Amino acid sequence: MQQASKDPLHGKTLEFIVKELVKYFGWEDLGYHIPINCFKSNPTVKSSLKFLRKMPWARKKVEDLYIRMAGHQAEPESEKAD
Repeated sequence: MQQASKDPLHGKTLEFIVKELVKYFGWEDLGYHIPINCFKSNPTVKSSLKFLRKMPWARKKVEDLYIRMAGHQAEPESEKAD
């Protein structure tokens, strides 16, 4: 029996992570949370990936933000009134 990985990044590509963050935050808010030029000045997924692959410290910030975002989305919603 295979055990599921507890790593929230398991099986996720950097491109997938960036696209999910952009979908959730938008470029402007993403640039606020991680103030790097590839998110603030004329951002594209392609240019962001190029920068993040060269800069491990920036990639770590992106991965950490994704983990926080994914954890926040996984929280159970409080009961809704009809």
